[in-house]
Amino acid sequence: MDQMREVDRVMIEDLHIELVQMMENAGRNLGRLAIRRFQPGRVLVMAGSGGNGGGGMVAARHLANWGVRVAVVLGQERERLGAVPAHQLDVLERMGVDVGAEPVPTDLVVDSLIGYSLRGNPRGRAAELIEWANQQAAPIVSLDTPSGLDVTSGIAGTPCISAAATLTLAAPKTGLGGAVEVGELYLADISVPPAVYGAFGMTMPTGVFDEDSVVRLT
Repeated sequence: MDQMREVDRVMIEDLHIELVQMMENAGRNLGRLAIRRFQPGRVLVMAGSGGNGGGGMVAARHLANWGVRVAVVLGQERERLGAVPAHQLDVLERMGVDVGAEPVPTDLVVDSLIGYSLRGNPRGRAAELIEWANQQAAPIVSLDTPSGLDVTSGIAGTPCISAAATLTLAAPKTGLGGAVEVGELYLADISVPPAVYGAFGMTMPTGVFDEDSVVRLT
């Protein structure tokens, strides 16, 4: 996923489209997909320490604003949160959103534990939450990739989220195609300019987001 890392770098360093802006777009679109596809009354967001977790926490904020009962459980200690995810957590707590140590019963699980930077099998608390989520009757929607899936090879780690739907960001990742863990695959617009795709030999169909910022791929 070197291309996606470089896209992120160009967005932030060259274009000054900050991580918090991309995270906001990702989380709002994730919340919108959750409402449209699953109509949950209660949502549990499992959030990791990086940008993926921050996007999940943004989704939690929007869902709470839309009247959904939301709870958040962290996949890492608070001290290990990056600066931007830590900011998102602070906002949620100021809003009174429940942030607990243990997962709670829910209508929908939002998986934002691990993004495309995964190396090896999930470990520790993240692995425990993945196993817990897979045992629930509630469907799971994953942000960018099911946690535990190698987005380049499509090989599932142990453990790996088995999602009902996955909302991937900016461009489809190679390993998502055909991986049963992905479920329904959707693509979200996070405001990447077309020229950025072109600079890395990546092509996006013209007008793909003309009618909606979330489109279904499979």
